[in-house]
Amino acid sequence: MPSPSKSLDLPYGSQLDRFLVCGLGSLGQHCVAELKEYGAIVSAIVEAPPKSWEIPELPQLLEEVLIGDCRLETVLKQARIHDCRTILLVTGNERVNTEAALAARSLNPKVRLIVRSDKQNLNQLLGQSLGNFAAFEPTQLSASAFALSALSVETLGYFKLEKRLLRVVKYQVEQGDRWCDRWWVHGLNSRSRRLLSHTPLDPPSDSPLNPLHPEQFHQWNSEAVLKHGDTVVYVEVMNSLDMGDMLARPTHDRSNDHDLRTKPSRWQKSVARISQLWIQLGHWGKPGKTLAQILRQFWRSTEQYQTQRVAIVCGITLVFMWLLGILLYRMSYPTIGLAEAFYAPIILLLGGYGDLFGSVDFANQPAPAAEMPGWLRLFSLTLTLAGTAFVGVLYALLTEALLTSRFMFFSNRDPVPHSNHVVLVGLGRVGQGVATLLQELKQPLVAITIQAIDSSTLPRMPIIMGDLPHLLAKVNLETAKSIVVVTGDDIQNLELGLMAHTINPNSRLVIRTYDQHFSNSVTRLFPYAQVLCGSALSAEVFVAAAFGENIISLFHFNQKTVLVTEYSIEAGDTLNGKLLSEIAYGYSVVPVLYQRNSQELPELMPSEDIRLYGGARLIVLATSQSLQWIERGELAPRQWQVRIEQALNSHAVIEGANKIALVSGCNIGAAKKLMVNLPATLELPLYEHQAQRLVRKLNESNVAALALRL
Repeated sequence: MPSPSKSLDLPYGSQLDRFLVCGLGSLGQHCVAELKEYGAIVSAIVEAPPKSWEIPELPQLLEEVLIGDCRLETVLKQARIHDCRTILLVTGNERVNTEAALAARSLNPKVRLIVRSDKQNLNQLLGQSLGNFAAFEPTQLSASAFALSALSVETLGYFKLEKRLLRVVKYQVEQGDRWCDRWWVHGLNSRSRRLLSHTPLDPPSDSPLNPLHPEQFHQWNSEAVLKHGDTVVYVEVMNSLDMGDMLARPTHDRSNDHDLRTKPSRWQKSVARISQLWIQLGHWGKPGKTLAQILRQFWRSTEQYQTQRVAIVCGITLVFMWLLGILLYRMSYPTIGLAEAFYAPIILLLGGYGDLFGSVDFANQPAPAAEMPGWLRLFSLTLTLAGTAFVGVLYALLTEALLTSRFMFFSNRDPVPHSNHVVLVGLGRVGQGVATLLQELKQPLVAITIQAIDSSTLPRMPIIMGDLPHLLAKVNLETAKSIVVVTGDDIQNLELGLMAHTINPNSRLVIRTYDQHFSNSVTRLFPYAQVLCGSALSAEVFVAAAFGENIISLFHFNQKTVLVTEYSIEAGDTLNGKLLSEIAYGYSVVPVLYQRNSQELPELMPSEDIRLYGGARLIVLATSQSLQWIERGELAPRQWQVRIEQALNSHAVIEGANKIALVSGCNIGAAKKLMVNLPATLELPLYEHQAQRLVRKLNESNVAALALRL
């Protein structure tokens, strides 16, 4: 990573800070806005001027907008490709992006290429051949954010490093917890855990720890005691055995396992509905239980089974005609017995018109058909035709059941979960990415989509296809824990999201949008929904990659996108030669992996006392703002000192000097000189957490010390 501090000596518009964006769609516009936050000079190439600007002030942010084909060398030369540090090829056509990347590399062998493409094999080959190349697919980048938003409130994110799973957790301390009233805040940091945030239930009225970096990491008082109601956010290394219990669902909730094993059949559901109707009829006459209300509720319960509705209507009609037939035959022929009047309509309904008026002898035989009244004869024929039609309906029900069973046998999809599951609406690129991630996390899941899905796509996941608004009744939405709406239409996403919230207001609602302004408006009006703009999420990754960073993953924290970013340390980098504590507190990042060189094993949750040198590898959690500070080399000011009062013995003097040199990074000779001239103040300024940690280390070594604010 080139040192941004060198940019101060270069002329305005130099290669170090000039970027070219090809394509000004939603993603391209957000990339320009992100680049300007880094202080870069940005030009753009588009085939035609944008019809609308998602970011109104964007035309003023661009130095130049060229109209033309970015694949043409003449257009690239006109855009000063030779002076550009990075070109971002983010048009909606992957072929155009690839061809433009080849043309740009032929004109400028050193320019960094950031390409929008989902051709993974081609991207890998181009990366090996062209060098200084990175490719991303926006839908894949945003899928993880949508999937994580569907998880429980406690899980903010997850990512894998060196085949180990790391999870970001939000937890509210409860009375009786092992942390409550027993642990200092700094005690949460361990070999497998790093604290990201601590929010007291009753926050103090004093100013933030670092006013220059508000709402960033490390904004907590390390000497505070965890109290009931405090909220902490931390990242932890998980064991493989933990993943199923901690990410899939709470350990005490196993009801869904039983639901998946005992999924009732359609026949069992029908019996259950009829039984429920019978129970409701038993309450007929009680306050609020009129017959009309009971029947209306039963009718609504069959809304998703239209064929069964037809069968119910036919059955009710046949029963009515049978009872009417008994009455008419009894009135027309008083001489026949009640049994004959009872069985005669049944025989007609079963298609026995000829049997009734032919070879069947009743005890009191009715008059021959020729002597019957015309209207009764016509009614008898109607009974026969109605019975035949009802047999056809029964055949249709049986055929549907057999075909459904056959398709379920071949598709081998799991049944729809009963409760505590995620409902995913839309199975486009983003939807399939979200589904894949949720399945990796062992989340109970059901998807609904309007488009046909091949049986080989997500083969185990239950998928229901059809008209989206009507499908919401088929996925047990009332007991779902999350609803994620990621179709390709903003308005439809909002409509379906609001419908789902009306049915289940207690579930988490995640809505995908394509316009940041629309996203902001929906967030203000419907604060219970988590609204994510895919282009805005992806732009942060594209821009971070444009400066040379390797973005591994992302998640949301404190209304900001946190990027899991990898650095390879080289001579001249802004990170080279610094302690991890200086990097963590000065740039407001959280180091989660350190590797000294390629021959040594990587270390998760590394010590803050490690100093970085060339050849090292570092992975940090950082916001876009933090990456800008690293890029420009802008460290937050050190505003604390440590005052050493006394050492209890000579051994404490030696130990104290070692601790001072280790934590502060000062020369060991200067540390020893300080310890033999007590009381004294360490003149080297430190960050607050760094100073407090040094004080704790000195106290452990029998050295009295305290941290002082400058």
